[in-house]
Amino acid sequence: MENLSNRLVKKSIEAFVMGIEIYNKPTIHYRIEGFSFFAINAWELMLKAELLNRGESIYYKDDPDRTLSVSNVIAKIYTDKNTRIRLNLEKIIDLRNISTHYITEDYEVKYAPLFQACVLNFVTEINRFHSINMTDYIPQNFLTISASYEPLTNEQIQLKYPPEIAEKFITQANEIDVLSQEYDSDRFSINIKQNLYITKKKDEADFTVRVDRSSSNGVAFIKDLKDPSDTHKYSYNNVIKAVQTRLTKKNIKLGYSSGFNQYVLNLVIDFYNIKQNSKYAYQHVIGKQHSYTYSQQFVEFIVKQIENNPTTFVQSLKAKK
Repeated sequence: MENLSNRLVKKSIEAFVMGIEIYNKPTIHYRIEGFSFFAINAWELMLKAELLNRGESIYYKDDPDRTLSVSNVIAKIYTDKNTRIRLNLEKIIDLRNISTHYITEDYEVKYAPLFQACVLNFVTEINRFHSINMTDYIPQNFLTISASYEPLTNEQIQLKYPPEIAEKFITQANEIDVLSQEYDSDRFSINIKQNLYITKKKDEADFTVRVDRSSSNGVAFIKDLKDPSDTHKYSYNNVIKAVQTRLTKKNIKLGYSSGFNQYVLNLVIDFYNIKQNSKYAYQHVIGKQHSYTYSQQFVEFIVKQIENNPTTFVQSLKAKK
């Protein structure tokens, strides 16, 4: 009789292939939501099979008729909450959970890098845990997802959707941008982009363009981005994550037992009156709701202040309150 672990692995493979097929089929408009459903299901089944192989239960202790949630399973396998694979899955789970409430197809370009990392992570981990080679089930070239790279600008999103939904879109997109930059790992996201550079050396160019000096349409280089959705991308929680990540990379240990957390960030915001400084903070007002987002300069400012005196940084903020 086939054991439960093997059955879960087989179902996992089928769910994974279904997710890939849905995403890469151009006639399906529900592909972002569909992929997130099937991909997360594939991970859940595959990781539950690994727990069984380790001799662990996949059921709740207080309710033996219910299997563990995918979030519980991920936390059991990837115990370090900063594991990039875990962070990637948690972000896609967030998408799966909200996709019934918000239309997400306009921001496909934002999620595609996370999906591509998710696909390659799955291929690696199912081989590591269960010795399964996914190319036996799906050709290698189909493991590269086919995404539409025509994202709407923030202005277009704001014109197309009601304020509440537009704000949600922009916040989600900014969160992905911020985390992709801070984590800088292909286990979290794999960016697919094309950069164009202008060169005067024709032999080094992939294609050529012409400048018409007689044109009446003048152009200028834009040096400053004024849209706060572009300049102040960091949510409150992302400021904490970004500072923690940068301190770790710099091997800087904050002289505070709990590390850089909400309490310390609140001290910084209050002490330096950050919310009144447009360089560092921007207030969003939608109806009666007020919220703040923060700039990259603010993250750099915090790290610099800590770097100057990590041992007494928190104590000095508390002393001057």
